[in-house]
Amino acid sequence: MHVGKKHIVAWLDEHKESFAKLARQIWERPEIAYAESFAAGLQIQALREAGFAIESGVGSVPTAFVATYGSGKPVIGLLGEYDALPGLSQKVSSVREAVTPNGPGHGCGHNLLGTAGVAAAIALKQSIEAEGLSGTIRYYGCPAEEVLSGKTYMARVGVFDSLDAALTWHPGSSNSTWSIPTSALTSVEFYFQGRAAHAGATPHLGRSALDAVELMNVGANYLREHVPDGTRIHYTITNGGEAPNIVPAQASVWYYLRGANRAQVDELLERLLKIAQGAALMTETEVSWEIKAGVYELNVNHTLNQLLYEQKEDAGPLWFTDEDRSLAASLVSTLDPAVRELSKKLRQEQGADGGELLPSAFTNVRPPGRQTGGGSTDVGDVSWITPVGQIITTCAPVGVQVHTWQATASFGSGIGLKGMQYAAKLLALSAYELLTDGGEQLAKARHEFAQSTNGKPYVPAIPAEVRAPVLV
Repeated sequence: MHVGKKHIVAWLDEHKESFAKLARQIWERPEIAYAESFAAGLQIQALREAGFAIESGVGSVPTAFVATYGSGKPVIGLLGEYDALPGLSQKVSSVREAVTPNGPGHGCGHNLLGTAGVAAAIALKQSIEAEGLSGTIRYYGCPAEEVLSGKTYMARVGVFDSLDAALTWHPGSSNSTWSIPTSALTSVEFYFQGRAAHAGATPHLGRSALDAVELMNVGANYLREHVPDGTRIHYTITNGGEAPNIVPAQASVWYYLRGANRAQVDELLERLLKIAQGAALMTETEVSWEIKAGVYELNVNHTLNQLLYEQKEDAGPLWFTDEDRSLAASLVSTLDPAVRELSKKLRQEQGADGGELLPSAFTNVRPPGRQTGGGSTDVGDVSWITPVGQIITTCAPVGVQVHTWQATASFGSGIGLKGMQYAAKLLALSAYELLTDGGEQLAKARHEFAQSTNGKPYVPAIPAEVRAPVLV
């Protein structure tokens, strides 16, 4: 191992308790999208104390920031997140036991995701300083990934444009490269305005906004038969009226539209808008809508993924204690047996070991073709601006899915913290190689990026007039 890499691993091992404390603090005080003032503040403090210059309030989002150290080329970005999910409050326990009833919780592990990026950035800063390296490290504090819009607002003001490459990761239940494109998505809420009336005495005088919502949903469900394979249409009624005896004057419905690429989702949105307008026409109501998020599909860069994979030997082993394994077994015992079996089968199909609840081996998963995963992420936006490499590490037992209370328990436990430490090493070692190999890997990554984008410019899918929510 190169002596510089040895120093990075040793530094991260020496300081692992301080970053574990940071991750636990964020886990213990979960904040939902756009309200992450505590988490962002902790990360800013750690980076500022380490000598990074901080730009806060990026994209007019109070909880978005960029931390920079170094100068010159190459410019390497590390993407971090720190928002929690509503309703997933949970203790580190294999029994469903909320810390705060109906409160938020880190069921997607963003307490770990962002902290690993901070740790990697500061470790790299030590190397730049000690070795006199040329290059710039940027850590991006990205809010609101769970509502799929934080990075889009940051991208609109160009903060990713000067990057040569970016690296990131996500907590999961295996160690692998993220080599399957995610879905493009548009989040849009429709607001219908009608006329109130007494539903029993004078219903003929009313114009029901709720009727319009329901007719729209019927139309959307008929649309499902005539959309490309893999397209997804989800919705929830956000306002259905006040009482049964009042014809609702206002009603609203919130849709997620997913597809294989940005163009496919844009076309789907145009068709859904016509359905909404038709529902308004049928009910003599008026309709308006608001685009809440619009993300691109993930443009996978296999060159950077391979680079991340190749750091597994230098990073050292990922190991778990008997206490970790006991918690893992207890958490898995709470899952439906069908979920456990399906998860094991999928891992075996990917070439991973389905027998280990806490896999420590690293598998470089690169499926043929451009299969599309069902989820979405605003990392996709960044991946159309600059090459992005991404990995997953074991932070929860096999079978435990993100966005569950079992995941919240895992991500606050020693299991999650060990996976986080491993991810920080892989990120830092990969970025170090990009800083020191004379541009060889970056040239390959950017050549692949040029081929995969085919000259298509990135255009934010959130309209310029839409502003991010301000919750702090």
